[in-house]
Order: sequence, then structure tokens, then C-alpha cells
Amino acid sequence: QVQLVESGGGLVQAEDSLRVSCAASGHTFSMYTMGWFRQAPGKEREFVTASSWGGSSTVYADSVKGRFTISRDNAENTVYLQMNSLKPEDTAVYYCAAAPFPVAEVVLGALSTYPFWGQGTQVTVSS
Repeated sequence: QVQLVESGGGLVQAEDSLRVSCAASGHTFSMYTMGWFRQAPGKEREFVTASSWGGSSTVYADSVKGRFTISRDNAENTVYLQMNSLKPEDTAVYYCAAAPFPVAEVVLGALSTYPFWGQGTQVTVSS
């Protein structure tokens, strides 16, 4: 069982930056595949970015490419999502997800890939 706790959400203005964090339980965090997803009101949960098992590769949704960066601190069992140039359409609850096994890059963006999820952290971007 992997427990995930997100933090760092808040209210910011357009073009601001914000970093959200996700602390994970477990002794083999460096081998987890980690993903970030988001869900805006009235919309389905969507993929944002993911870091593969061992951190060897990362993928991003087109909507955040060039603005968001995923990183991980394996010593602290933490994955981060750095969000720059935020837009009002980035407003959502951001969820971190974990898969404690290797995942093919082609399915890094699929919700069903991840058996463990955090409770989410709200990010609100005002115009």
C-alpha cells in the first residue's frame, strides 16, 4: 500500500508560479512511476505529467508542455510539480498518483495505470 499526500496548492494570479508537492510512503520510491493529474469543476480528470519508474523519462500533456515541470527527490520520497506562467484554465484539483512498478511510456498518461492516489490539492488561478 502506498500513501500519497499532496500539499502546496493555493490561490495565485495569472502568470504566477506555484509548486505543489506529493510525499509518498514506501521504501522503494525511486522505483515508483509517479504521475500528476488534475480535475476542473464539471470536467473529467486529465493527465498532466508523469515520471517513469526510476525517473528515466518524463511525459507532459500538450497543454502544460513548456510551463510545468515534474521532478522528484528520491531521498525525500517526494515528487514535485513546478507550474509556471499559470493560466485561469489551469484551475483544478491536482492529484498525485503512484504505480510501484515499471510502466510503459505509452500508458503513462492513463488513469487506470495508477493504483494509488492522493487526496488532491486545489490550485486556483485568477485572471
